[in-house]
Amino acid sequence: MKRETVAIHEGYTKDSQKTMAVPIYQTTAYDFGNADFAADSFNLKQGSDNIYTRIGNPTTSVLEKRFAKLEKGSASLAVSSGMSAIFYSILNIAESGDNIIASSQLYGGTTTLFTHTLKRLGIEARFFNIDNPEEIEKLVDSKSKGIFFESLSNPTITIADIEKIAEIGNRHGLITIVDNTVATPILCNPIDFGIDIVVHSASKWTTGQGLAIGGIVVEREGLWKKIDGNPRYSQFYTPDESYHGLKFTDEVARDALFTFRMRLILLRDTGAVLSPFNSWLFIQGLETLPLRVQRHSENGLAIAKFLESHPKVVAVNYPKLESSKYYELAKKYFPNGANGLLSFEVGDYEKAKKIVDSVEIFTLVANIGDSKSIITHPASTTHQQLSESELQQAGISAGLIRLSVGLENVDDLIQDLENSLNKV
Repeated sequence: MKRETVAIHEGYTKDSQKTMAVPIYQTTAYDFGNADFAADSFNLKQGSDNIYTRIGNPTTSVLEKRFAKLEKGSASLAVSSGMSAIFYSILNIAESGDNIIASSQLYGGTTTLFTHTLKRLGIEARFFNIDNPEEIEKLVDSKSKGIFFESLSNPTITIADIEKIAEIGNRHGLITIVDNTVATPILCNPIDFGIDIVVHSASKWTTGQGLAIGGIVVEREGLWKKIDGNPRYSQFYTPDESYHGLKFTDEVARDALFTFRMRLILLRDTGAVLSPFNSWLFIQGLETLPLRVQRHSENGLAIAKFLESHPKVVAVNYPKLESSKYYELAKKYFPNGANGLLSFEVGDYEKAKKIVDSVEIFTLVANIGDSKSIITHPASTTHQQLSESELQQAGISAGLIRLSVGLENVDDLIQDLENSLNKV
């Protein structure tokens, strides 16, 4: 099936009521029927996630199957937020004394997670410039457990050479993880280019209306072959004492190995579970995602071109502009558009502040991917926790403004920006 059909139908088999809409199974627990079935369920012998909603839920299962198919993966796990998805993807492979290698061009919350919270857990983050993936080579050692980056970065709108990073990861036996939130599974499928794990903040374009917080982790088919016997990831193939010596690579769920372990260890023990109602909201969003992303991309390109021609704008970051240094990479990885996220430079904080405070249709919000257009000043909000050197390394200046272009009439949006720029 093509992605538009997958987004509407994948993963749902109508229940006895034959409802067209996926039901919301708003329940915490399930009837086992008898003691033997209950014991087998907890011993992972029933092949079902319907043990307790912290482990799995029928509504959430539809979302997971649908998202995995859209990302061309073999399995996925839905969790309570995009940050949970990132956190779990690291905790699933790394422990105290290990390190991960990450792009320096990341969402501010991800950078803070890597440089502060993971540090307190004994996991070191080593950073490379996304424009020079060759830097990864000198950062790898025997304790390296993964490479993390964003396919389309927020807010500097850089494009990673996904295929090159995947090749480096494979050469060193490292799992590669990409945050594909901004691209969405409609515009780019990193698994097609060799990536192992894809994470998303479903809170963004998946809902499209800022209705719910959630995250998704998707793994590629055959990832178990890279893990099994790899000394970097012995936790997957050595006996797990909490399941009486179970080896995850021996289980029938091998093609869901990464998310299977994440579900049965991390969700079980730390409980960042997605509510069934939020799963249902994401399912509704997926049905229209291909249409919405097309319009976001059209509006984003039109506004980028307008800003590029404006005398008060110093620079525009949008890879579908022919002047962008990422234009060639955009043609390779984003042939059908680059969504509605862009940023532009106006010189200093006072000018940026005046623009942010003057717009009428754009709204000052710490979010992206909404149907409504959003304006943000990253240095003072989403990336405020970063030090001056970290901001510089991430390419975020005091005069940088980020736009998440929505679905309004693009002429109205351009006029709104024109009016605010004229006040500078």
